Amino acid sequence: MTAVFDDVSSGTKKLTIGQAVNRALADELAADESVMLQGEDIGALGGVYRVTEGLAARFGSHRVVDSPLGEAGIVGTSIGLAQAGMRPVAEIQFDGFVYPAFDQIVSQLAKLHSRFRGTQQFPVTIRLPYGGGIGSVEHHSESPEVYFAHTAGLKVVTYSNAHDAYWVTRAAIQSADPIILLEPKKHYFVRSDVDFDNPITDPFATVEVRPGKDATLLAWGPQVATALAAAEAGVEDGYDLQVLDIRGMSPLDINTIANAVKTTGRAVVVHEASTFAGFGAEISAGLMEHAFLSLEAPVQRVGGYHMPYPPSRLEQDYLPSVDRILDAVDTTFTY
Repeated sequence: MTAVFDDVSSGTKKLTIGQAVNRALADELAADESVMLQGEDIGALGGVYRVTEGLAARFGSHRVVDSPLGEAGIVGTSIGLAQAGMRPVAEIQFDGFVYPAFDQIVSQLAKLHSRFRGTQQFPVTIRLPYGGGIGSVEHHSESPEVYFAHTAGLKVVTYSNAHDAYWVTRAAIQSADPIILLEPKKHYFVRSDVDFDNPITDPFATVEVRPGKDATLLAWGPQVATALAAAEAGVEDGYDLQVLDIRGMSPLDINTIANAVKTTGRAVVVHEASTFAGFGAEISAGLMEHAFLSLEAPVQRVGGYHMPYPPSRLEQDYLPSVDRILDAVDTTFTY
């Protein structure tokens, strides 16, 4: 991956998601001296996915810090830096490595603003590459979003394309609140247009990425592409499927979701984490509360199975697929 901060951030440029994040980090580092990055191998190496490539050379090792291998220390240090007036951006190298820092995140970072009765802000952004489909080993393909969305005091957000990656990353760093920024690592090298003159006004909003009238597919992060592929394949089966991209999980834009489902009467939620107690269950419950009288069938969920993430040769059987999504759509038409 090549760093792309060598020109002005204006106009439209085709970038990979990783390059868009790189540009967003560079622009925030340039705009605000209080912004600093820390994480394992993010300096000279540029991170395992090269998302931070070139940033240490441009901004110095005091602002792009190679941290020791210790996630609890990375987050704990970020909390102290925020309390001292800095705006730290912490990278957790892989999703499954976030658990050693879980106590620091949910017991400390999420609660300190309340503990200080609102007098102290903790603007910490935790960048967390997540999701499967990369053929990796154990602990490298987790989808832990529901843990953090359940935790009051944290904001949780993700994206599915390069334009959103750029603007959501910048908004997260500028926020006064602690934010878990979930990066779909399977799609780091997927390229699309970034419009630097068209900022996202609400990074937590749910947006329609494909219109449709027969049923609504609800997805986020890496599964938006799968949902779009299912919608395209569904045309052959006579389905006109709407696809919504859910960026914010906490706060959740339930009104937009409910209003969209009211127009189709059917909903299928797609995510990589286990469906059991997964975030899809929260969306399903929200639709029962906000769109019950418009539903023509029970909300269907397509996700991972209730088991540890499997070895790489089996992960395609674990992850949602076009066929599994269309089977769920078929189910909604049996009622």
